[in-house]
Amino acid sequence: MISFLILVGAYALIAWDKIPKVTVVMIAASLIIFLAHASAQQVFSYIDFQVLFLLIGMMIIVHITSRSGVFRWVAIELLRHTKGEPRYILVGLGVITAVLSAFIDNVTTVVIILPIVFTISKELEIDPIPFLMTLILASNIGGTATLIGDPPNIIIGTAAGLNFMDFVHELTGVVTVIFIVSILLLVYLYRKELVFKQEYQDKILLLDNSGSIKDRPLMYKSLTVLFLVIAGFILHNLIHYDAYAIALAGASVLLLFEKPRQVMHEVEWTTIFFFIGLFIVIGGFAEAGGIKLLADKLIHLTAGDRTLTTMFVLWASGFLSAIIDNIPYTVTMVPLIKELKGVMDVYPLWWALSLGACLGGNATIIGASANVVVAEASHARGVNISFYNYFKVGSLLTLVALLISSGYLYLRFLM
Repeated sequence: MISFLILVGAYALIAWDKIPKVTVVMIAASLIIFLAHASAQQVFSYIDFQVLFLLIGMMIIVHITSRSGVFRWVAIELLRHTKGEPRYILVGLGVITAVLSAFIDNVTTVVIILPIVFTISKELEIDPIPFLMTLILASNIGGTATLIGDPPNIIIGTAAGLNFMDFVHELTGVVTVIFIVSILLLVYLYRKELVFKQEYQDKILLLDNSGSIKDRPLMYKSLTVLFLVIAGFILHNLIHYDAYAIALAGASVLLLFEKPRQVMHEVEWTTIFFFIGLFIVIGGFAEAGGIKLLADKLIHLTAGDRTLTTMFVLWASGFLSAIIDNIPYTVTMVPLIKELKGVMDVYPLWWALSLGACLGGNATIIGASANVVVAEASHARGVNISFYNYFKVGSLLTLVALLISSGYLYLRFLM
């Protein structure tokens, strides 16, 4: 009961969003350790170091690669090819954002693309809101498609023993369908704002991209390592190395050419310690028997029916991830699904959890980290994305995405 109250209290404070998330979970983790008199061995057993090492490795690789300017160069080239047509710009932004988000974390993706959005909207004298909404929604949808695209997938993959190609095989197809439908809906919903102005076409075509690549040798080295790391993820079944080991190896190679102290400053250590604290809180709750109790309740509620359980996990994940951050929610659900392993085939549940947790974050402006980053950065530039205006669009697209996911899960796994 005490561990449950600590868990609920931590979730409530995270949702309240007045105290930094990392502070909340570190205090909660400290309470778990002190009240349970947990030994160091117990505490370390709660922490999934594979997730941490994969995140750290990819953060280092992406940061070093982004310093070369290659991501900005690709984004501007794609926008130049839209020839100043706002609808094409929106589609182009959606595509580049979704593709980047499939291979690098969503926050990094939106940070890379944000300056491009404001440059384009300024040159065309057009409302940036449709493009900002596209940036948020496409980043969360694209991140759902692969193992490394979104932190919930990294957590699920390491817990369930699923590799990079498992995610590509099971999710990339349905996520592509969801992305296409979402982009078409965005073009329709913002049709009045996406007005083409012929006189501004030349401005977009004359955007100077010659200075985007700041360091060509670094670009070649970092892209080579990034492609090799992704190839390693894809060839996991042949080379028999886990994703975290491949990511750390790639990061280590790039650090040979950099100043480690500078690079390490750019690693999002608050995110890493957020994970550490969260793993300890969830681990203490699981060891006290809380996860088993929740699993028993879920089986009772769905009568052990695999179809009902899968749909419950999908829609509950979508709903709750709209209210609270999808990372703590996923960490909580993983041991619960593991607990169901002896009762039913849990393979469909992993994909239901991934789709629900990743796509549900699109429903509200606080549903995922990328949403908050875009909203705060836009506010600093005098553009306000209100909770209500975001919700009108985000909740509709999330509902459509979950309906498509329901049909896919049923046809793929449950018939």
